[in-house]
Amino acid sequence: MRATIANHEFRTVWLAEAQSVLGDQLTTVALSLTVYERTGSALLGAVAYALTFLPALAGGLGLSHLADRYPRRTVLVVTALIQAVFVGAMAVPGIPLVPFCGFLVLARLAGSPSNAAQNALTREIFTDDELYLRSQDIRGITTNTAQLLGLAGGGILVTTTGASWALGIDAITFAISAAALHRWVLARPAAGDGTGTWFGAIRWVATQRRLRVLLGLSWLVGLAVIPEGLVAPLAREIGAPDEAVGWLLAADPLGFIVGVFLLSRYVSAEARKAALGVLAVVPLVVLLAFASKPSLGLALVILAAAGAAGAYIVTVGATFITWVPNDLRGGAGGLYRTGLRVSQGVGVAIGGVLAQWTGSAGAAITIAAAAGVVLGAPVAFSWTRVRHENREAQV
Repeated sequence: MRATIANHEFRTVWLAEAQSVLGDQLTTVALSLTVYERTGSALLGAVAYALTFLPALAGGLGLSHLADRYPRRTVLVVTALIQAVFVGAMAVPGIPLVPFCGFLVLARLAGSPSNAAQNALTREIFTDDELYLRSQDIRGITTNTAQLLGLAGGGILVTTTGASWALGIDAITFAISAAALHRWVLARPAAGDGTGTWFGAIRWVATQRRLRVLLGLSWLVGLAVIPEGLVAPLAREIGAPDEAVGWLLAADPLGFIVGVFLLSRYVSAEARKAALGVLAVVPLVVLLAFASKPSLGLALVILAAAGAAGAYIVTVGATFITWVPNDLRGGAGGLYRTGLRVSQGVGVAIGGVLAQWTGSAGAAITIAAAAGVVLGAPVAFSWTRVRHENREAQV
C-alpha cells in the first residue's frame, strides 16, 4: 500500500474521490434535513432522499462513456467544477425546494463520468496488477470510511452551521479538487478515437462470457446487503435499544474495511482471483447464522464478518476493469457500477417483501442468504472455468 500511495497521481485522484464521497453524504444529509424542516412531511423527505440514487443509475449507463471519449483528466476537472457550481447553487440561502433538489440531481449526474474516469485512469496509472489491486483496496477502504464519516460529520456540520454554510464549504472543496487534479495528474489523450457508439462498451461486455460471470459475482452483493434495509425491525426483534440501529448499520462497513485490509496485506492478487468464486458465496453463508435468532452482540459479529467477507468485491471490480480494453473502460465501468447499485436496491426491496411475508427480519435475512448460496454456487463454478480458460489463452 505504501508503494501505491507514494504515486503522486494516484494520491491526487484518491483524495479527490474521498472528498467527492464526503460531499455526496453531506448533500444527502442537507437534503433530508432541509426538506423535512420546510415541509414537515416524512413522505416528501423520503422521496427527496430517493432522488439521490436516480442520477447514479441513469448517469452510470448514459454518461460514463464520456470517460472514453474525452481525456480522463479533463473529465475529472470539468465534472468537479460542475459539481462545485451546482452544490454552490444549493447553498444560496432561502433557495426554493424544487431548484434545490434539481441542483442536487444535476450535481450527482456530473459525478457519473467522474467515477468512470477515476476507475479507468487508475488502471492507466498502475500497469502492474499487484499495485493496481492495492490501489483498489485503498479506494475501497477510503470510500467506506468516508461514507461513515460523511453521514456522521455531515449531520453535525449541517445542524451546527446550517445547510447553506455546510454546502458552501462542500462547493469550495470541489473547486480545490479540480485545481489539484489539473495540477498533479498527467495530461493523457482520450483513450477512444471518438468513433465508438454511445453504448458500444455495454454491447461489447455483453459478448464476453468472462465479464458476464464477473458481473454475476458482483450482483450477489444485492442479497448480502439485505440486512442494511432491515436493521430497524431487526433491532426490535432481538430486543436491542434504539441506538443499536446505528451499531447494526456500522457493523458491515467496518467489517468490510478490516476485510479489505487483511486481503491487501496478506493475500496476493493471483491468490485472490483463484478464490474469488468461493469468496463471493462466503458472506451469504455467514448470514445464514441469523437462523439461530442471535443476540445483539452476536448479530453485530455476524454482520461484521459478512462485511469482511464482502471485501471480495474489490477484486471483482479490479479484474473486470483489467479485462476491458482501455478505450472502453469508462463505459464498461459505468455498466459495472450501475449493475452493482441496482442489485443492492433490488436486494433491499426483496428483503422488505420477505420480512413482511414472514413477519421476521431474521427469517427474511436467512431466506435471502440461502437463496444467495444456491444462486451463487453455479456462478462460482463458472468463474473457475472462466479463469482456467483465460489462463490457457495466455499461454
